[in-house]
Amino acid sequence: MSDRQAALILVMTVQQRLATPEQLLHTTEILKGRRRRAFVKGVVRDIALGVQSLGELDFARLCRERGLPEPDRQVLVQTDTGRVYLDVRWRGGLVVEIDGVQHQRALAVSADNLRTNALVLRGDRALRIDLVGLRVYTEEFMAQVAQGQAQLGTSAA
Repeated sequence: MSDRQAALILVMTVQQRLATPEQLLHTTEILKGRRRRAFVKGVVRDIALGVQSLGELDFARLCRERGLPEPDRQVLVQTDTGRVYLDVRWRGGLVVEIDGVQHQRALAVSADNLRTNALVLRGDRALRIDLVGLRVYTEEFMAQVAQGQAQLGTSAA
């Protein structure tokens, strides 16, 4: 099994509500794996901080590699269109949504656009990053994230 497959299993465990992030954290403390110990602890830590997909896990790693501050994840906000969960939000008002393939199907694009527009109209800055783009245009997208943080004064010290 690869690291990527191991991360997917850990993420899916929480997605499918087979265990809570807290249970995974506790398990990493009592079970002493021989291989991938640091990797698994890092993935579980990210899951405990709110990561819910491999794309969000990749984004968290990319932010750390660039020295960007740790954002809040799965933030619940109220808009005129209802309550929404945001993948990533920094306290200065920069929002990043990581869009997997499900965001490109049928009316999902329109629903995402309405949600993003509602965020912008309430004062947040919102960046959308599709998962393929994050992998192909990593530097370009991460430069935009860093630029957004710098403009809001939330960049790393």
